[in-house]
Amino acid sequence: MGYWKDLALALKGARGERPPLARAYTSPWSVMLADPPMSYSEQVRAGYCDNPIAQRAVRLVAEGVGGAPLASSDPAIGVLVQATSAGQGLLETLAAHLLLHGNGYVQILRDADGRPAELFALRPDRVSIEPDARGWPAAYVYRVGDSATRLAAQEGDGAPVVVHIKAFHPTDDHYGLGCLGAAARAVAVHNAASRWNQALLDNAARPSGALVYRPDEPGGVLSPDQFDRLKAELEASFAGHANAGRPMLLEGGLSWQSMALSPADMDFVALKSNAAREIALAFGVPPMLLGLPGDNTYANYREANRALWRLTLLPLADKITAGIAQGLQHWWPDAAIGVDQDRVPALSEDRERLWAQVGAADFLSPEEKRAMLGITKS
Repeated sequence: MGYWKDLALALKGARGERPPLARAYTSPWSVMLADPPMSYSEQVRAGYCDNPIAQRAVRLVAEGVGGAPLASSDPAIGVLVQATSAGQGLLETLAAHLLLHGNGYVQILRDADGRPAELFALRPDRVSIEPDARGWPAAYVYRVGDSATRLAAQEGDGAPVVVHIKAFHPTDDHYGLGCLGAAARAVAVHNAASRWNQALLDNAARPSGALVYRPDEPGGVLSPDQFDRLKAELEASFAGHANAGRPMLLEGGLSWQSMALSPADMDFVALKSNAAREIALAFGVPPMLLGLPGDNTYANYREANRALWRLTLLPLADKITAGIAQGLQHWWPDAAIGVDQDRVPALSEDRERLWAQVGAADFLSPEEKRAMLGITKS
């Protein structure tokens, strides 16, 4: 057992021994073998700025985490975490960064006494990790244009300067993996389907028809000048949504043949719905909460909302608050912060059920019941 004990001590940082980490880093945005945009900024523009499903999913999760009621071991910690910095809420911003990029960076700004005065969330696409000789983070470089600021991982007194919170990445030691890359193909399909539907709307909200020329009827063969004039008149007087329903007068053996929706056009409706479901799945949001039709996974919105809290919001909030609390333990050794589940309206039914079960347990003493419910004596 000596080997496993030494490995456990090394992982905990005992005696300064740590396993080496890979110093090389390849961005997950540069190895995707797909048609969607490669860079992170392009993915954000296509997925968050231009796609309503992805944006609503991210905002639903981020705003839920940011608005969750918190309980902290010290009131000063709660004030520090819930304060806005540069107009942004800390938890909401970190939740969005973790969903999109997979990494969240919190800079701890200190006052004249060396105490934390402000927590600021850095944009993760501007941060790069500078490793030491064994691959462990030694500093964080924050780049904005031509300006680069180097932030040491720790101050001289051992206090952390930047708290790095990351999602799990199976093949990278330094950077986390966000949900945006997994949803990139579905976002591209959904955006393409939206552009297709807009093109249909611009063309009188239906597929175009066809002018059929019958050479056996009077009128003769259309000359090039007649063909060009007819095409120009059709584009000017009958094409587009502004001319929808306008009557057409035909002569010279011409007849109008309407075209119904083809099977390919019908497939676009189902294709867009399936892409929207995949986007919601990537960000951990029940499709019912995004207004997607045809989803019967949950019996009602209440169950879907409870599943959102249990499966997505609470785990993400616990990851963020645990990382912040660990970063603040230099000043508050017993620092702890988390979501107060008793004050979450979506989880009230679960709490009522627990209270009923504990209250009906006659073999428990009142003190044991209080301990099971998390009630401490005042």
